[in-house]
Amino acid sequence: MRDLVVAVDIGTGSARAGVFDTHGRLLGRADHAILMNRPRENYAEHDSEDIWAAVCTAVKGACSAAGVTAQSIAAIGFDATCSLVVRDTEGKPLSISLNGDAQWDTIVWMDHRAISQAEACTATHHPVLEHSGKAISPEMQIPKLMWLKQKLPEQWAKAGAIFDLADFMTWRAAGSLARSRSTLTAKWNYLSHAGGWQPDFLAAVDLSDLRTRAGLPEDTLPVGASVGKLLPEAANALGLDTECEVATGLIDAYAGAFGALGRYAGNGDTLEHHLALIAGTSSCIVAFSKDMKPGFGLWGPYFEALLPDLWLVEGGQSATGALLDHIVRIHSAGGPPDKALHKRIIDRIQALRAEEGDAFAPRLHVLPDFHGNRSPLADPNGVGVISGLTLDSSFDALCRLYWRTCVAITLGIRHILAMMTERGYHLDTLHVTGGHIHNPLLIELYADVTGCRVIIPDEADAVLLGTAMTASVASALYPDLNTAGSAMGPKGRERLPDAARKTLYDVDFEAFLALYRHRSELDGIVSKPAFNSTFEKKINSPNIRGTF
Repeated sequence: MRDLVVAVDIGTGSARAGVFDTHGRLLGRADHAILMNRPRENYAEHDSEDIWAAVCTAVKGACSAAGVTAQSIAAIGFDATCSLVVRDTEGKPLSISLNGDAQWDTIVWMDHRAISQAEACTATHHPVLEHSGKAISPEMQIPKLMWLKQKLPEQWAKAGAIFDLADFMTWRAAGSLARSRSTLTAKWNYLSHAGGWQPDFLAAVDLSDLRTRAGLPEDTLPVGASVGKLLPEAANALGLDTECEVATGLIDAYAGAFGALGRYAGNGDTLEHHLALIAGTSSCIVAFSKDMKPGFGLWGPYFEALLPDLWLVEGGQSATGALLDHIVRIHSAGGPPDKALHKRIIDRIQALRAEEGDAFAPRLHVLPDFHGNRSPLADPNGVGVISGLTLDSSFDALCRLYWRTCVAITLGIRHILAMMTERGYHLDTLHVTGGHIHNPLLIELYADVTGCRVIIPDEADAVLLGTAMTASVASALYPDLNTAGSAMGPKGRERLPDAARKTLYDVDFEAFLALYRHRSELDGIVSKPAFNSTFEKKINSPNIRGTF
């Protein structure tokens, strides 16, 4: 009997697969690492063949762990980061690397090579920007496609199919060029509520030939649809069979939002008070509304990017878990940021806070924009700031900096929520999923800093669960997403904010905003032509050069 589904989640560093039953229970899971090439600053590249191989290994491992056969799997679903896969007219990998290495055919979501192209998109002031926070991020696909056409025109001329990574997976699995409404609406400036592609916008950014080069259809498939059954070759590689349906792909953060909020999917009024925080390497906030509520620095609103008849809006931080890893790695008392070292730091922080009270490291302040600011400032050129350092290089000094970085990350979420409140969102309950649920400091701070009730879902991997729920609809195990969400969605444990700490974090938030003002002031000073001329004279003087 085919009453199980397989969900695949492709993250930044690994592919994960899980087998689920129709109650949302995870029966077996497996992970497999994927390669990444970092040839220079702001560049990050994947090998799509490596990703496919990792997925196949993970799916087989998950089925083995669950002790199930191919004949019990009704459908497979894929979610993925918004990475860009480029193939030629024969479907073979096409290099996006400056050195021409064909292995690297995928631009990773976090790649910021297309900053100038993103700025050019924003400068068009086209109405599509109303659905991108009035600015285009270099993490979106249109700037990356512009970069490809401008910097590697010979590769652009050879292109025959270009995919969001989730759509690449469904193409590889089922052979279908159909695209998901989730991916195209959220990442390709496709307006699902207004006729889809906007030819005048594509012309304005010199991508009038995009649909031909990328093999893009006129229409999209909604989340929960089927793109077809597994091809024989794909079924063999995955350890499944050709009776298995392939669900439309979706953006990983939206899968996590569905996994966390699925229980409320059928009740729009209740859903509008809840938001999902999918927090790992980076962080995404996802909320829903019945009406379109645009706002600067917020991605969206996107119509039906996940749930039918609802608008989805996303706010994000480009580096959160990655930032904590970075702090641990670069500090003289740190080292490789593995789980054991993170735990040791967290345990010591708890001990120091018990000794010193809530005003722990009060003069240390951090702006967490080490990889730009996705929301609410929409500034990919933003940089991180640390204020309040001393000569102390001890392990305790690392702990203090780690703690204040955690505070900064959660203040960033508060900043995004403040923007959303201004735009008419009424959010009071934060569902946290992803790697951050294993960090007790962050869970505590998400409640106390934002003032929200925090829910940690019983199912730790809400991203896989959300994808499993879409697969259950694609295989008709459930008639629609709302029904699947209600039946498979998890309950969770809650943490209420500590009102006694509100004043403390209000002060921190005031300092947080002040740091932004001061950073902007400094940027204004160093960008002044007179300053640059004076500075150049000083550093080129014989006296100054002799001191280096």
